Amino acid sequence: MTGSVLTTERLVLRPLRLDDVDALVELDADPEVMRYLTGGAPTPRSDIERDLPTWLDVRAGVGRLAALVDGRFIGWFALRPPPPGHIIGGLPGDLELGYRIRRDAWGHGYATEGGRALVAHGFRTLDVPRIVATTMTVNLASRRVMEKVGLRFLSTFHLEWDDPIDGADQGEVLYGLTRAEFEAPA
Repeated sequence: MTGSVLTTERLVLRPLRLDDVDALVELDADPEVMRYLTGGAPTPRSDIERDLPTWLDVRAGVGRLAALVDGRFIGWFALRPPPPGHIIGGLPGDLELGYRIRRDAWGHGYATEGGRALVAHGFRTLDVPRIVATTMTVNLASRRVMEKVGLRFLSTFHLEWDDPIDGADQGEVLYGLTRAEFEAPA
């Protein structure tokens, strides 16, 4: 990792910039991308413009990173502390892995490639004790990515939603991997 830029065989993961706003709006406008997050509803541009300045702060690869393939924005990855009071609780020092990829980039292994890079960065460079990730139980594609990057299923939990989306009744899943598990011989 150079500065806050992480590269893989095909991806450049760099801090988000203010001029990424159009790409982020387009990403969150795709109903399939947002299916397990909002039931397919797009994120209003005003929400992205409001939140984007807080996403720009990336230190040592902790934060939200734009994912580029041949210079083209395909989504973002994040490695960040779970929000305070998050349902997963967590251990001090835990980081949460997240990702959102454009639909036209699905099926090419980018989510797995970027996720593996961030997991390795978290353990090898940041020396974090554990990396976790959550998704809806019914989001099988995201669960497969979590497993391919080495995270293991830990539990299912249920949240209360004012306006639940399809599949919410089946709950959310928590995946995780400790540094000791990451370092264990295969």
